[in-house]
Amino acid sequence: MKKACLFISGFLILLIIASVLFTLFQKNVHIGEKVAVVRIEGPIMDSKNSVDEIKGYIKDPSVKAIVLRVDSPGGAVAPSQEIYEEVKKATLKKKVIVSMGSVAASGGYYISAPANRIIANPGTLTGSIGVIMEIPNIEGLMDKIGVKTEVIKSGRHKDLASAFRKMGTEERVILQGVLDDVHEQFIKAVSEGRKNMPLDDIKELADGRIFTGRQALEIGLVDELGSLEDAINVAAKLAGIKGEPEVVSKKESFSIIDILRGKFPKELSDVLPAVKIKYMLAP
Repeated sequence: MKKACLFISGFLILLIIASVLFTLFQKNVHIGEKVAVVRIEGPIMDSKNSVDEIKGYIKDPSVKAIVLRVDSPGGAVAPSQEIYEEVKKATLKKKVIVSMGSVAASGGYYISAPANRIIANPGTLTGSIGVIMEIPNIEGLMDKIGVKTEVIKSGRHKDLASAFRKMGTEERVILQGVLDDVHEQFIKAVSEGRKNMPLDDIKELADGRIFTGRQALEIGLVDELGSLEDAINVAAKLAGIKGEPEVVSKKESFSIIDILRGKFPKELSDVLPAVKIKYMLAP
């Protein structure tokens, strides 16, 4: 009797798993022309995931357009430049539309610049075309608590920007030169992306100030105002997709163990609402 209960319970579990996996398969095997949504949210400190996702959609023949949903205050220079370059490559093969969320400033604007079209909400905070470096100076605090540092270095600038002493004039000149060079790269990137804007106009705006989406539209930093849904529709229209576009995005990872525990990916919420798998094996 116990063996029969175990067999029946196991069979039911496998049946449920098979049904869920079949549903997932049906939802993942898309037919027709698609618009892919790539989300870049939070500080930009690494580019790998975003670059890999964009590359995947470039190679997918069923994806006709890419919407870059940017909701980021910026971040590190190099990752922003790497995403910028991938977006730039993507525009050579497919239509790329940027949809700006709450904020798409500094590095968030950097990666948006090469898109075919930029769409922002009226209240989006964007712009901030500039570079900043902040170096704390705790020399006074160290003196108060009686702690000193001894530095051994191979060159006079090896401890450049040390927090344990005041910055010298020569050091300030070196760091200012680095920031000016990166700032120049930023302006050039925006100029290449915003082909309809004169370089002098971009330089005038590139003093680090931020703009609302509505202000950015007036000065040419964005092309139109609208939501993510609007951006998807624009992408579909530019790509020549007829009717309502099929939207795809990066899938949430899950495992069979998650299914057994009653945890389903969000994409199944419309298929299996509030479903929880509960089972008990006979002792």
